[in-house]
Amino acid sequence: MRKILIVDDEPNIVMTLEYAFKKKDFEVFIARDGSEALNILKSEVPDVVLLDIMMPKVDGYETLKSIKEDARLQDTKVIFVTAKNKASDIEKGLKLGADKYITKPFSIKKIVSEIQELLN
Repeated sequence: MRKILIVDDEPNIVMTLEYAFKKKDFEVFIARDGSEALNILKSEVPDVVLLDIMMPKVDGYETLKSIKEDARLQDTKVIFVTAKNKASDIEKGLKLGADKYITKPFSIKKIVSEIQELLN
């Protein structure tokens, strides 16, 4: 079973994504901010991390840097899902090592298909 970690501080987004990926037979982990995500990543190695950028405590950029520094997570795909849609934000996210950058609002179908494509 594939594993996905959803990191977002917006409950509606978390619930929608969680439902969509459980329907696709993913094991779903939820974190409300970057520090919670990093705690989960100490014991879990997901196939994919869906990561918001603007969150309390540890933001998405810092969380991504920590993921990239962890050898156990080198095969984990990271996708930013964020309202930050300026070209400079997208460029920064991809430069830091994100595999994809999806801006909010987004289509659930699109996210699911992009992730399935990334994992194949």
